[in-house]
Amino acid sequence: MTIRRGARPAFGWPVLRQSRPSSGSKTPDGIFSALRHRNYRLFWFGQLVSVTGTFMQSTAQQWLVLTLTPNPLALGIVGALQFGPLLIPFGGAIADRWPRRNVLVATQIAAGLLALILFTLTVTHAVQLWQVYVLALMLGIVNAVDMPTRQAFVSEMVPADSLLNAVSLNSAQFNASRIVGPGLAGALIALFGVPPLFLLNAVSFIAVIFGLLMMNLKDLMPVPRAEFAQGMARIRALGDGFRFILSDPTMRVTFLMIAVIGTMGFNFNVVLPLEAYSVLHAGPAVFGWLSSALGAGALIGALTLAKRGGRPTNKQLVFMAAGFGILEATIGLTHSILTTMLLIALSGFFMSSFSASANTRTQLSSPAAIRGRVMSVYTMVFVGTTPIGNLIVSGVAARGGVSASWVVAGLPCLLVALVAAFLWRRQDQQQPLLAAAPVEAAPPVPGSAPVDALPAPPNALLPEMPQASQTRLPRLGRTAPGQPKPQPRAANRN
Repeated sequence: MTIRRGARPAFGWPVLRQSRPSSGSKTPDGIFSALRHRNYRLFWFGQLVSVTGTFMQSTAQQWLVLTLTPNPLALGIVGALQFGPLLIPFGGAIADRWPRRNVLVATQIAAGLLALILFTLTVTHAVQLWQVYVLALMLGIVNAVDMPTRQAFVSEMVPADSLLNAVSLNSAQFNASRIVGPGLAGALIALFGVPPLFLLNAVSFIAVIFGLLMMNLKDLMPVPRAEFAQGMARIRALGDGFRFILSDPTMRVTFLMIAVIGTMGFNFNVVLPLEAYSVLHAGPAVFGWLSSALGAGALIGALTLAKRGGRPTNKQLVFMAAGFGILEATIGLTHSILTTMLLIALSGFFMSSFSASANTRTQLSSPAAIRGRVMSVYTMVFVGTTPIGNLIVSGVAARGGVSASWVVAGLPCLLVALVAAFLWRRQDQQQPLLAAAPVEAAPPVPGSAPVDALPAPPNALLPEMPQASQTRLPRLGRTAPGQPKPQPRAANRN
C-alpha cells in the first residue's frame, strides 16, 4: 500500500490519503494481525503492562480515600477531578502540533512521577486527602493530553486496513487489564497494604516508555503537523475537531450515539456495586464476579471484532447500540446472581464492540492533520461525560431504586440507536435525489444578451471529427504539408 498526498478537501484541511489495495491484495486476517507490525507490537505489550498497573493504582486509590475519610462523597470528588479535564479538548491540539510519539513519552513520564509521589506520601504516612485531590487533578490533566494522543497514534503505527483490528486489540488489552488489575490489587493490599501498588504502577510506565523509544520512526505513517498558532488562532484550533464533526452528516449522527451512550450507558462503576449490595444482597466477592463478567464479555467482544475486521457500517453501529441498551435495561428486571452475570457479560460484549467500532470510524473519517483534535472531542464526549452520567444514575438509584437506574441507563441507548437508524436511512434516501437533481441555470444579468443570441464558441464552428479517424489536426501557427501559407487578413476598421 502506497501513500499519496490527496487534494485539499472542501473543509479546508490537507489529508494524506491511502491508496486502496489492489484487487489481488488481501486485507490482513486473524485476531492478532495488527501485531505483525513491529511498532504496534511494542506499543501494545507496553500498554498491557502499564494499563494493568493503572487499574491496580485506581483500586488502591479508592481504598486509600476510604481509609482517609468515611464520607463516600470523597470518591465522587476524586473521580470528578480525574475526569473533569477531559471536558476541555486541549490535548488534541497538542497531539496535532508535535510528534505524537514524543508527546506520549512525556505523558508517560509525568504519570509515572505522579504515581511515585503518591507512593512516597503513603509509605511515609504523610498523605492527606487534599493531596490525593491535587494528584487526581494533575493526573486528569495528563490524561487529557495522553488519551487523544494515544488513540490518534494508532493510525500511525498500522495501515488503514488494519486499523479496526488494532483498535479492537487495544480494547481487548484494556479489558484484560481490567480483569487482572483489580484482582491483583485486592490480593496485594491484603498482603502488603496500599503503598506498594503506587510504586508498581510507577514502574509499569517503564514498559511503555521503552516500547516507544524502541520504535522505528521510518515505519510510522506520515502525518502533516499543524502550524504553530498564537493568540485567538490557538483558541480557534481547539474547535477544529468540533467543526469537522459538524460538517460531516455521518459523523454528526455517530457522535450523537457516542454522547448518549457514553453519558448514560457507561456507568457500571456506579450500578455494579449497588447491584451487588442492594439487589443481590451479596458481599464484595459477588461484586468482583460481576466486574469480571463485564470484563470477560468486553474482552470477547473486542476479540470478535478484531477477527472480523473491515470498516464499521451504520447497521453494525445501530445493532450494537440497540443490543447494549436492551440488555442493560433488562438487568434491572432480574434478581438472580447467575442471570445478572450473564446479562452483564452480554452487555460488556456489545459495549466493547460499539466503542471499538465508533473509535475506528472516527479515526478513518478524520483528516490526519486534525485527527488528534477530533479524537480529543471523542474522548471528551465518550469519557469526559462519565461524571455527569454518574450523578444522574446514582440520583435515580437513590430515589427510585437500583432497578430503575438500570432502565434509565439502558433505554436512552436504545432510543438513540433508533434515532440514528432513522437519520441514516433518510440520508441514504436523499443522496440519490441530490445526485439526480438538475442544476438550475442562473437568471440572466439585466442588460445582457440571451444565451441563444451569443455567438457560438470557436469549437462549434469546426466540423465534427470521426471518432475512429487517426487524422491529426495541425498545430497552431503551422500549415499542413504541401499547402501554401495563409495570407493575413486586412483589419476591418468600419
